[in-house]
Amino acid sequence: LTLHTSLSRVSDSEIQAVSEALYSLDSNRASDSELIIDPQVLISNSETSAKKDLSPHSLFRYVSEASLFSKPTYAAFITLLDNYDRKTGVAESFSPAEVQEQENFLKQTIQNTELGRELYTFLYNKGYYTSWEEFLFDLKMMWFGLYSRSNDKLDSSGFEHVFAGEIKNGKVSGFHNWVRFYLMEKQELLNYYSHSFDGPWLSYPDVLGMQFMWDGYYKQIGSAIIGSSPEFDLAVYTLCYITRPSKKCLLSLGGKQLSIQTYTWDKTNYGNGKKYIASAYPVTPN
Repeated sequence: LTLHTSLSRVSDSEIQAVSEALYSLDSNRASDSELIIDPQVLISNSETSAKKDLSPHSLFRYVSEASLFSKPTYAAFITLLDNYDRKTGVAESFSPAEVQEQENFLKQTIQNTELGRELYTFLYNKGYYTSWEEFLFDLKMMWFGLYSRSNDKLDSSGFEHVFAGEIKNGKVSGFHNWVRFYLMEKQELLNYYSHSFDGPWLSYPDVLGMQFMWDGYYKQIGSAIIGSSPEFDLAVYTLCYITRPSKKCLLSLGGKQLSIQTYTWDKTNYGNGKKYIASAYPVTPN
């Protein structure tokens, strides 16, 4: 009886079982022929603060944009990335067209994929949501709702922090998505330095903890799931955020364990005391 209701509602083994289901349903993940990475130098955690560019080549050697980025979920995701100013303290605002892009992204990734429907069914059966309408609205609020990290400006959201990345106090904050990383690297705005963690997976999705410079700002350990579809990232982060908010959430992916850490934004809320997403990322090492 000492457990919070939100914890007792879903057991660790249930989270692991549904994460295996999401993993097996990720039909839009990259195949080995669609994505080739070159992680190059592995360093220890104690070396991550050195800011040394130890890798002469880019991390992403080849991405089949024609086959991957034409998929509706990738296309909807990439469309969102230019809607943000990466500096905290600069207010974000969305045009009606941009709000429609957010809703389309959620529809494509969650409602129009087997993976997303599996997540909804799980949360529905556990009593978190009573309808698709309620679920999609809550996703829009928790991921895209704006709050202030700096200067009392509505400058941030869970989506911007996790998927697009931000600059705060002179360094990279958030930035946990491989597609975003690839696009920045391709534009020569991002310089991959090294990695301090490489997950045990032999095909995609895999997990890396990376050191990089993003247009003049350093990220000491930027962890990301590599080669996953946008819907997979969104689904596992949402699963963990809803069932284990601000805690470590243990997933099982192809029989191998991955911990996801989420954080709630505690300074402001929406609806009936609901919390926006502050962050979500793979724990490396887990």
